[in-house]
Amino acid sequence: MVFTKMAALSVRSCPRFNQRGDDVPCECGELAVLDGNVQKIIAEMAVRARIEPSALLAVCEVESGGRVFARIGTRLEPVIRFEGHYFDRRLTAHKRETARREGLASPDAGAIANPKTQAGRWRMLERAAKIDRKAAYESTSWGLGQVMGAHWAWLGYSSIGALVEEARSGAAGQVALMLRYIEKAGLSESIRNHDWHAFARGYNGPGYRKFRYHTRIARAYARHRKASQTGGTGESGDATLRPGARGPAVEDLQRMLSALGYPLRPDGQFGRLTAQAVSRFQRDTGLNPTGVVTQETLEKLRGNFNSPLSFSGLAKGFLAILRRIFDPGHPR
Repeated sequence: MVFTKMAALSVRSCPRFNQRGDDVPCECGELAVLDGNVQKIIAEMAVRARIEPSALLAVCEVESGGRVFARIGTRLEPVIRFEGHYFDRRLTAHKRETARREGLASPDAGAIANPKTQAGRWRMLERAAKIDRKAAYESTSWGLGQVMGAHWAWLGYSSIGALVEEARSGAAGQVALMLRYIEKAGLSESIRNHDWHAFARGYNGPGYRKFRYHTRIARAYARHRKASQTGGTGESGDATLRPGARGPAVEDLQRMLSALGYPLRPDGQFGRLTAQAVSRFQRDTGLNPTGVVTQETLEKLRGNFNSPLSFSGLAKGFLAILRRIFDPGHPR
């Protein structure tokens, strides 16, 4: 079934895991948190989507409760939520009767409670799939972004199986699914502009205020942005990045500079080549070319990054990608 934009927005599973409305993840099972590797994946994919890494990290953190995987036996699977009222409307009369009898379907939203643990939710999904696999997968929200399987055609997947395969492929697949939804739903500009009201309204539905999605994303963004300004070391002070700094904030800086046509390898180390790239960017944008990233430089960088890239910037970025592919010794 192909959904219009408004229809798709109206059928997302919301609210999801943390219904208390705070920033503490709820008890959904034995899950992994957003570790450093996952944060790197999110940051890299944010840059490719022309989204500030701190902004996408904030949204991912709030939407997932800081959780990406559930351990199901020996497998790591994406976190899920099964919606019995979706399942009910997607079944034939005979299958619907069976599903209702087994406590898997109901015409009423919320009547089929999800188990508290992810292991229990996956068992529920497996039971539903025995009745109708396609309907069961379409009735489930998948992964870090909790995107409903029912959107598979609207999002451009060839089948529900293709959407599920991407969600189960790893953290990058989950982020790709989430970004596809953000783009298709017309929410890219709101996240680039840090308009958290508009983003939460579009992503979480008209009830977003009740669970304070907009304020939680804003707080998470402020925290990630502060970390990027202090080099990811937790130090307070003049909010600068300078030669010798290390950490995720430097990686974000290097990725953003690369995307704008100042190619660097994102190794998280603010060395000589990073300082030179910063100086070139500062000179090109009318700033004092000190090679030190001050608050003014950060603002100018974010402003250029969130605007459409110039042809020269795209060309330089493409050449940088070719260098990384064909020249493993490309400088940091």
